[in-house]
Amino acid sequence: MVQIIAGKKGKGKTKHLLDMANKAVKESKGSIVYLDKSSKHMYELNNRIRLINVAEFLVHSPEGFIGFVCGIISQDHDLEVMYLDSFLKLSCMEGEDISDVVTELDQISTKYHVDFVLSVSLDKDELPECTKDMVLMAL
Repeated sequence: MVQIIAGKKGKGKTKHLLDMANKAVKESKGSIVYLDKSSKHMYELNNRIRLINVAEFLVHSPEGFIGFVCGIISQDHDLEVMYLDSFLKLSCMEGEDISDVVTELDQISTKYHVDFVLSVSLDKDELPECTKDMVLMAL
């Protein structure tokens, strides 16, 4: 399942994402990964959540991003949820149509039983039609 927290920059998406991750770790039997564009939220996350700073890796395209996500999944068979903060930056999709990448994440989610929660810096009405039913929260 793919869920989206939508809202313009500065609306509090990251705070909600951090809270969701910290709450999920208490109930989770598997592992949780939090992808971010920096390590600045390291101390706001429970120490059982793996924070990955995507900027430290050579991810320069949406295809590279999908490969990166699949690599993480292939190394952790207990992975339950991935939280993706600043999804547009992480996936190299700023100003682009995110439909194909979100559809691929949904297919990956179904195949490998990993849920994805994305924070997307767009208003709900700016999201592609195929993602509207994935919106968990619009700020």
